[in-house]
Amino acid sequence: MVSGRADVDGTPATPGCPAVTADDLTEFLAIRPRLFGIAYRMLASVTEAEDVVQDAWLRWQGTDRRKVHNPAAFLITTTTRLAVNAAGSARARRERYLGPWLPEPVDTSTDPTLGAERAEALDAAVLLLLERLTPTERAAYVLREAFDYSHRQIAEVLDTTEANARQLLSRARRHLASQRSSPASRGERRRLVETFVAAARDGNLARLEQLLAEDVVARSDGGGRVAAARKDVHGPARVTNLLDNVWRKYWRTSTFRIVEANGEPALLVADADGTPQAVVTPSAPEGRIELLLIVVNPDKLRQFAAG
Repeated sequence: MVSGRADVDGTPATPGCPAVTADDLTEFLAIRPRLFGIAYRMLASVTEAEDVVQDAWLRWQGTDRRKVHNPAAFLITTTTRLAVNAAGSARARRERYLGPWLPEPVDTSTDPTLGAERAEALDAAVLLLLERLTPTERAAYVLREAFDYSHRQIAEVLDTTEANARQLLSRARRHLASQRSSPASRGERRRLVETFVAAARDGNLARLEQLLAEDVVARSDGGGRVAAARKDVHGPARVTNLLDNVWRKYWRTSTFRIVEANGEPALLVADADGTPQAVVTPSAPEGRIELLLIVVNPDKLRQFAAG
């Protein structure tokens, strides 16, 4: 949605600002995929990212666009700064979240709006790690790694010095490098998901357990909306037991298929009517699943609803 008028600080549009023209709208829509891509990587929530992009549109309307020499730079800067501010309040809300919080998966097979030149900072496991960075570190990382911005451009967007932009990026990279293993190739990950789905369909618990690393962790996000484990589950035996219980109690008549979530193969579980019940995303850098992210909060599954 793009409607309404507001000034940069959210007040009614400044008198004298020109009416929005078709060209103004065209310029905004042309850059909108990148704006959403930045906001989503900053917030890991489709709804929150859309809110940031909508706010950027309002500010674009409320600006004297005759004085803007580079509309794309203006909109990217506005969106990034709004996302930095939103990230602080989002973190506070997530501290009050019922049970573990996980990034909202996006269907990247049909939704091109992430608009990145690179897929970096889109994988669910990476988004989870980015939550540990400060908002400005996260912004610097996203702009550099996902959109190939120079240190000078990052400094301009974040209103800081180029030296500080380099420091922000360096800290972000160091933190992620200390927490992140080398990712598996897309082909390897798809083969792993296919094997995982086959074992699940057959109820082959022994085969499932063989897919799990010794230090595997399963994390479930129900958001208080549906039943889900409130704590991480550790170890192959316990994770296998968790999956067995979930399949027997909730997914006995469900369908299982592979989808593309956040640019990577994932398992979509749906009921007989096609309503999504879960998106299961494995992270397997060494060929075995080290992290299993299970999103069952229905508010985070809307993108995968049939039709």
